[in-house]
Order: sequence, then C-alpha cells, then structure tokens
Amino acid sequence: MTNADHSQFKTTLLQLAKIVEESLIAYIDQWQIEDETLREAMKYSIKAGGKRIRPVLMLAVAKMLDKPYSLVLPYACALELIHTFSLIHDDLPCMDDDDLRRGVPTCHKVYGEGMAVLAGDAMLNMAFEIMFQDAQANIGSAKHLNAARIIAKAAGASGMISGQVLDLQAEGKEIAYEELEKIHSLKTGALLSAPLMSAAELCEMDAEEKVHLSIFAKNTGLIFQIVDDILDVVGNEDKLGKKIGSDHANSKNTFVKIMGIEKSNELVKSMTVESLEQLESIGCNTWFLEELTVFLAKREH
Repeated sequence: MTNADHSQFKTTLLQLAKIVEESLIAYIDQWQIEDETLREAMKYSIKAGGKRIRPVLMLAVAKMLDKPYSLVLPYACALELIHTFSLIHDDLPCMDDDDLRRGVPTCHKVYGEGMAVLAGDAMLNMAFEIMFQDAQANIGSAKHLNAARIIAKAAGASGMISGQVLDLQAEGKEIAYEELEKIHSLKTGALLSAPLMSAAELCEMDAEEKVHLSIFAKNTGLIFQIVDDILDVVGNEDKLGKKIGSDHANSKNTFVKIMGIEKSNELVKSMTVESLEQLESIGCNTWFLEELTVFLAKREH
C-alpha cells in the first residue's frame, strides 16, 4: 500500500466510523428511556471509542455494491449496540473482570455492576427494536427481515453466546486447536461475519459472490482474534488502552498459548492471503475491504 493509498484508506475508515457513531448517539438521544442515568451509561460505553469495525464492514459492502449507506445503517448501528453490550458484560467481575476498556474505566467501574448489566441489556434490546423498526418500514421486503435474522443468530445461542460459554468452560483446561477455532469462530467470528453477510442480503449480492464473501468473513473473524491474542502478549498497553497479559491471568486458551507467537503470526499471514484471494473473486471494487484486511492483520490495538 502506497502512502497515498494508506491515507485514503484511513480517511475513508474514519468517515465511515463517524457516520455510525453520529447515528448511534442520535438513536440513544432520541430513544424513549425513562431513566437518564441509564441513558448516560449507554452513551458512556458507546463514546468510549473503538474502531467501529463491525458497522464499518456493513457500510463497506454497501459502498462496494454501489448502494446507499442508509440501506444498511440501521443494521450497522444495531450490530454496534450488540457488540457494545457484549463488551460491557465481558468486562464484569463475573466474566473477564477488566477495569479498563479502550483506555477508560469500564462501565461497571463508573456506574456500578447493576447499572452496567442493565445498560448492556438495554443496548441489546434497542438493537432489535431498531432492526424491527426498519423492517416494518420496508414491509413486503424479505431482505430486511433476513438481515435481522442473520444478526440475531450471530449474537445468540448459536453464535456469540455459545462461543462465550465454550470459552468459559475451557478456562484452565488444555484444548486442541480445532476446539479453540470453534470457540472463536462463534465468540468473535460470528459478529464479524454477520455485518458482511447481512449487508450482502440487504444489497442483494449475487449468490456466487456471497460464497466468496462468506469465506472472507470467516477468515476476518479469526484474523481479528489471533491478532488480539498476540497483542495480549506483546502489545503496547498505551496503544491497547488496557493491561496486557489478562488472558494468561484468567487461564484463557489462546492461539498464542497453543501455537506460540511465531506460528500465530504465520497463520495470520496465510489467512490474510486467502482473504485477499477471495475478494479478488468478487466482481466488484473491493479496494476498501482489501485494505481493511491488511489493516486488521497489522493492527497494534
């Protein structure tokens, strides 16, 4: 990637993230919420930062297929609300017990455990309200309901939640690579695949191209998690915005623990190559997704 390409990519990434963030804050500001402390806790967690990778993936698919962002934006916001809900609950003492998230105190450290649980619950339900609201406005169009179903499945008992359960059950145990891949295909991968596949549904992507996109989506989720595992060992705490070494402290099974740093890095490289090959097979301008793939593989936070 040339300096000009990198600059253009970073500009586009920030523009798409800004579109999502402004829409999310507008939803929370306008939503009927009886208690202002609850609204504050929700906004606090949304405004804590982050790359907005999941909703940006949705907007990127719309961009790639020359569709308006407005077609996918409600579902992109819903996904980020679901993701934020999962982070709030992940940080709780009963789960990963983290005091910092993206360099700021976690929701439960600021608002208390009870309010943090409820803020997460509120975000999860708000996400489904937003999707149903949009599907109702487009009644007669099955693609909106199908997109909501893809996201719901990814977030639920056959997706992210099952991944969390398997991860908890594996703590302190020795597991094989195949089991770890299954855990993270569900825990992390499901919510990274969902934006791509739900956007493809909304944008009426060609069935054959969806096959290539689904392989790309699966790889993206695993690349993201492997890099996370690497950064938890060798990352810069200031850049990460949280302490490193938490996986080891919590007896978590990670790709680094099973494979080591060198082989984990090699796996990221090989999966990145495969992901780029899948994008080449899609008959669209996949430039932004290609650059995003490289960005995720080389990220430092």
